[in-house]
Amino acid sequence: MSGFFEFGDIDAFTAGAVGRPGQRVFLLQARADGRRVTLKCEKQQVGALSQYLRQLMNDLPTPDDQPIPAALELIGASDPEFVIGPMGLGYARDLDRLVFTAEEFVPTDDEGELDPELLEDRGRMRVHLTRAQAAAFIKRVDELFAQSRPSCQFCGLPMDPDGHPCPRMN
Repeated sequence: MSGFFEFGDIDAFTAGAVGRPGQRVFLLQARADGRRVTLKCEKQQVGALSQYLRQLMNDLPTPDDQPIPAALELIGASDPEFVIGPMGLGYARDLDRLVFTAEEFVPTDDEGELDPELLEDRGRMRVHLTRAQAAAFIKRVDELFAQSRPSCQFCGLPMDPDGHPCPRMN
């Protein structure tokens, strides 16, 4: 299992995807002071994080600046530290920072119970984001999702370039 990764002041917090639409692997990455941590996640987790950040940002002053888009590209994302399970997001008013936390996914046994040993040793990450970094992350995710497969007009499911077995058209 992985360790605990904490980022106070970060250089970049970004999302990206590797692979072609329909087979992409989604990743989150934090970078600071020459350190880089990449985590694997689901597309829905990236979308939920972006949506919740957007809601929190609506209640905060608009940031003055944002990182340049090139700074939000994934760097060396071939070996994620762990797969994200539970995530959390909050706002530290005294620091004027949004705080993102992620814990490693821990599988359950046949009875649906978590292995206490795996649970204790799971990886964790905590990142403090400025409002500008959060706004840039939201924009990055919007661009990432714009590259997704188009949705079927009848059932709403994503359509593959090779065809789409639409359940509503059968």
